[in-house]
This record gives sequence, C-alpha cells and structure tokens, in this order.
Amino acid sequence: MDKLALQSSGVVIAAGSSSPELTLREIWMMLWRRRHIIYGSIAVCFMLALLLLTISTRRYRSIGEIQVLKDSGTSLGLQTDSTDTPSDALEENMILQTQAKILQSDSLALRVINELHLEQTDDYKEKWSPIGWVFALISPKGRPDPKGASLEDSPHRRVQVLNIFRKKLTVKVVDGTRLIDVEYLSPDPQLAAAVVNRMLQGLIEAGFQARYDATTQASSWLNGQLGDLRVQTQALQAKVVKLRQGSGVYALGEVDREGKDQVYSPTLDKLQIATQAVAQAESNRILKGAIYDVVKTGNPELISGLSGNTILASSSSGIGSSLTLIQNLRLQEATLQGQVQELSAKFGPAYPKLAEIHGNLDAVQGAIRAEVDRVAGRARNDFVVAEQTEQNTRKTFEADKSQAETLNNRTIEYQMARQEADQTRSLYDDLLRRLKESGLLAGLRSTNITIVDPGRATDKPAKPVALLYLFGSIVVGLSVGSAAALLRDVTDIKIQDVREIARELGATPLCVLPYQNERAALPASSIASYPLVLLPVLDSPRSIFVESLRSLRTSLMLSRSGAPPRSVLVTSPLAGEGKSYISWNLAILFAQQGKRVLLCDADLRKARLHKDLLLDPKTGLSTVLTGLSGDYGASAMIPVTAVPGLDLMPAGPTPPYPAELLSSDHMAKLLKVWESQYDLVLLDAPPVLPVTDSVVLSSFVDSVLLIARHQKTPLSALEKSYQMLEAVQSESDSKINVLVNGVREQPAAGHAFYEYLGRESVRG
Repeated sequence: MDKLALQSSGVVIAAGSSSPELTLREIWMMLWRRRHIIYGSIAVCFMLALLLLTISTRRYRSIGEIQVLKDSGTSLGLQTDSTDTPSDALEENMILQTQAKILQSDSLALRVINELHLEQTDDYKEKWSPIGWVFALISPKGRPDPKGASLEDSPHRRVQVLNIFRKKLTVKVVDGTRLIDVEYLSPDPQLAAAVVNRMLQGLIEAGFQARYDATTQASSWLNGQLGDLRVQTQALQAKVVKLRQGSGVYALGEVDREGKDQVYSPTLDKLQIATQAVAQAESNRILKGAIYDVVKTGNPELISGLSGNTILASSSSGIGSSLTLIQNLRLQEATLQGQVQELSAKFGPAYPKLAEIHGNLDAVQGAIRAEVDRVAGRARNDFVVAEQTEQNTRKTFEADKSQAETLNNRTIEYQMARQEADQTRSLYDDLLRRLKESGLLAGLRSTNITIVDPGRATDKPAKPVALLYLFGSIVVGLSVGSAAALLRDVTDIKIQDVREIARELGATPLCVLPYQNERAALPASSIASYPLVLLPVLDSPRSIFVESLRSLRTSLMLSRSGAPPRSVLVTSPLAGEGKSYISWNLAILFAQQGKRVLLCDADLRKARLHKDLLLDPKTGLSTVLTGLSGDYGASAMIPVTAVPGLDLMPAGPTPPYPAELLSSDHMAKLLKVWESQYDLVLLDAPPVLPVTDSVVLSSFVDSVLLIARHQKTPLSALEKSYQMLEAVQSESDSKINVLVNGVREQPAAGHAFYEYLGRESVRG
C-alpha cells in the first residue's frame, strides 16, 4: 500500500510512489535534512565577510558631473545654421558616448597620473598575488622596461598603472540627460577629489586643443585653396568676357525688375520679324486658295456670293470688279427670265417679242460665263503668287532661325560660364572672409562642456559596503550550503526518507518511531529490587515515543493473518540502531497489558540486557543451550519485579561457538517450551550483517522485527538484511517487519507526530 496512517499513536507515514521523482518538494526535503550544512556555510561566509570588513582598506568616492551642451560651431568655431547641429536622439547619444570615451582614454589617464604623481601612492604599488605569480610563470615574458624611463616609455609599468586607474575610475552617462558622472575611489578623500577635478579639467582642455588644432589645420588648408580659387576665378572671368564678345548680345547697362541685366540682340529681332512674315504669308496663301477653290466650281451663284466677303480683302481689285459685274449680270438674267415666263404665260410661246427677249437672255448668260472665266484666271494667278511669297518668306525665316539657334547655344555657354564664375567668386570671397576670422578665433578658448558639480572630498567611505558584504555573504553561504547539502544528500547512502524503504524493498515499514534520547544508567527509585534504567514507558508513558511504541505493539499483533505471533525476533542490519532499547520498552508495554512476557538476550557475543539491571549473572541462555540447565532455563530467568509478568533471560557467559548453539535443535525446542509458558517471547538478537545468528534464529520465530535507524543505517545494508532474512525458510511462515527508529519530525516528508493529550511534541 502507498500510505500507512497509524492514527492511534499519531504517526503518519507517507510512502512515495514506486519510482523516485525529483520534485521541488523532494529538493526541499533534501535541504531540510542537511540544514546544518547550510547553517554552517552561512556562518562561515558571514564570519569571512566580517573579517574582510575588518581588514579592508576604507576607500572614499568623489563624484564630479559635467554637462555637454549643443555644439553650434564648425571646426573653425564659426556660427552656423541650426540645421547643422544634432537633431536626433541617436546623434546626441553618440556625442555623449564620445565624451565618455575620451574621459576613459589612456592619454587623459596618463596625464592625470603624471600630474598628481599617483604612481608613488600606495594604491599603485605592485602587490604580490598568488594568481598573478602563477600566470607570470606560465606567460611569456616580454622585454623589461628601461631603467629610469618615463611612464610613457615603460610598457610594463604603463599597463599596470592604467589597469589600476581604470578599476578605480567610473564614467557613466546619465540616461535621458546631457550629464556625465565621473567617479574615483581612493583611500585619501582629498586625492579622490583632485583626480576627478583633473579629469574634468583635462576633458575641457582636450576640447580646447582639438578646436585649436582643427582651426589651425583648416586655416592652412584655406590658404592653399585660396590661391587655386584666385587663378580659377580669373580664368573663368576672362572666359565670360570672350563669350560675351562673340555672342552678338549687347548689354544696355540697365536691369529689370528681377535684377537681371537688360540686353539687345539684332539676330533675335530679325527672327521675330521673319516669324511674323511667315505667319502672314501662310494666312494669305490660305485665303487665296479658298477663293480659287470656289471659283473653280464655275457656279455663278457661288462666285457672286463672294462679293462683299472679308476674304476678298487681300485679293486683287480686278477680282472684286468682276464679281460686281457678275452680280449685275445675274440680276439682268433674272429679269429677262421673268419677262419670258410672263409673256409665255400671257401670249403663248409664239409671241414675236419672246424671240427678242430670248436673244437678250442668251447674250447676258454668255457675258456671265466669260466673266466667270476671267475671275477664275485671276484667282489662280493670285493663289500661285501667294504660294511663292510664302516659300520665299519661309526660307528667310529658316535662315534667321539657324542664326538664332547658334546665338542661343553661345548664350547658354555664356550663362553657364558666368554662373560658374559667380559661384567661384562667391566661394573665394567666403573662404577669404573665414580665413580672416579664423586668425582671430584660433586664439579664442570656447567649449561646449560645463562643470555642473566639481569633485569634493567626502567624510564617509564608500567601500567596503557593510550591508552589501553581509547580505552577499548570506546569499553566497546559502548558495554554497545548498549545493553542498544537495551533494551530501545525493551521495549519502543512509536512510533519509521512509519512502525510500518502500521503493527499494517493496514493503512498507510497520511503524516509525520518533527520535528519543536513550538516557542510560539512571537509577529509578520506584523500582524495587533492581535499579532498572529509566525507560520512557515507565518515565513518560504519555510521550510521543511511547505512543508510537503502542502503535507498534498493535501493528505487531495484527501483522499475521492468523493468530498473533508468540515469538518475535528483534534485530537490525548493524549495531547501534536501538534494538535493545526498543526490546526493553516493547516488552514492558506487552507486560502492562497483563501478558506474560519473556525478554531473552539472544546476543551471545555482546550481551547487554543484564547490564541495564546492573547485574552480572553466571547463568543464562548459553548455559541452557549447552545442557548445563535441565529446567529449560527456569533457574536462569530473572523476574523484573517492577514490571509484573516480565522475565529476563540473560545471555550468560560467552560461548566459543554462538552460531552453532543458536541454530541447534535444542534452541528450537527451547523456544517451543517458552511459547507454551509465556504469551510472548522477545528475542534481542545480534545484527544481521556482522554475524549469522539472527538469520539462524529467524527460522524458529513467528515474526521478525528488523530495526533500521533513520539517517544512520545505509539503505543498502537494510536491503541486504531484508533479503537474507526473507531467504530463510521458516516452519511458522515468519513475517519480516521493518521498523524505522529515530525519525526526527519532518512534516514535509510525511513524518509528523502528535500526542493524544494535545501536548507539544517531545523532540530529541
């Protein structure tokens, strides 16, 4: 079964599963079992921290703070537009990080070390270190420093001093601001403040020097560039003049509203006149063509309709006269046709006068046709002349256009050359102005770094931090102790958890007894005749230990499916696990129930039970087994008068072959006789593993009580003992019961004990 609850004595045993699992609860149990290791580790680390606090050098911290403002000047220190200044957080951070790196540079550090003579202080003197000494032995040695050389020319000294300086210096950019903090630690608070102030001043001077060098370098560069620009400007201006002369464009000496020079070009004027002439000739040709198209139709009515139209304004005067004549002839024709129709209707077609009118009508129509032919000829001549005029005008336009394009190309080249000359001249003038200003600015001292707080000496040391050391020692001690405790628990082969027994043996312990001090050799005045040791069942009958023994008594009587056992062998894997102590207390408990109990000391090698009564009997089990007593040991038994119904069979003198005596038929027969005389026979036998006595006796008894001591008995020893006892073939089919003794209360592991009267647990 997985759980066993012995509620009558308040003992709760929680057996684990069949396979071990490493859970947080298991780890906590392991740490709790080895808590003395953790306590010791914490104590040692705490004492080391106290010792370190006592011998450590007190160091004082000085803090200085600077502000890095926006840089509004160029390398020459000249004012520029706001667009040239940092505008985003990334660039701002880069500037701050750059200044911080300058503060951490070797050059600035060496300057401060030399100015303040830090190398001569105690902090910078070389101290012997075992780790450094070992590394020096295995590391390749370089060239030694020259004697009497400066720090800059001594690589070994320089590296050593810089490493010490960096350990004491802290440069930190304050997030979200333009501030940089500089900290330095030193045993001398005044020296710490001096180092911080020299670092801040050195950063400012480095900025001054950088600006001066940049200005000087820029001035030198400008001097070289101005000569080249002067030559280039003069060449460009000469080119502009030459292009202006060959362009055919004349300056009028005036400017327009936009400030541009007003110029005059004859070529452009000719092109403008030719353009207008081409447009007019083309318009005239189109009009003459339209008149010619109408006249070609030969329709007098259409031709006469042109009279008075605006398109005839550009035609010759002859066409206009002909059109007027045609129009008049058309009126006469219409009149004559009207007369013919009138006379025909009135007098008939044979009327004589109709012939005269028909003759007049034919003459008018002939005149109309002749005049239409003359108009057509004139319109054709006008159209041909208009076409020739347009062609001649267009040729003149193309010639003027070609000249204008040539002029335009020259003008573009002139404008580009003029623009380049103007830009070069402007650049030359600007650089000349800056060169003049740089001569003045090179001597000015300006910086974008201001000191917010200078370094000041403090009255309290910053290191060592007592709380940090002590808290750190507790944390380290707890960590190291926990690791050591887990390692010790993992490597410990002793029984730490009752559930391990169920997992390894496959059998749940019959009972668990709490830890109890065995107070030996204390006389009890209440016991007459024999100074018996003061046992818990007599001294503290209501204690947790005794209640657990009562639970054991009940479980032992119920351990067999049939009748209760009449004989019980009490043994253990190894010596010192409390089997004799438990045998005494268990025998007294059975006797207090009104049973007749025989407690037999079956350890013929190291007898003990008679010593608890301060006796030294000359007879005992050994004499009975050798045949020196024929009354089945009745004469050798010692009644314990303080406990009615309890008799003790001492071991007697030590025989030469104890195992042979205990395995004899006489011993088996003797047990049968005792079982008939007593309600219970308890045999206090020697350990299983050192000798074979208990294994032999286990075949004669009804039940075996195998005692293992918590946190003392190796689990492998218990397992081996259990297997040896289980392999013995017993006539009475004896049952092997495991008892765990000396278990300290561990609620996390299921080892919880309580008393039925509600008093506090008695812990050893």
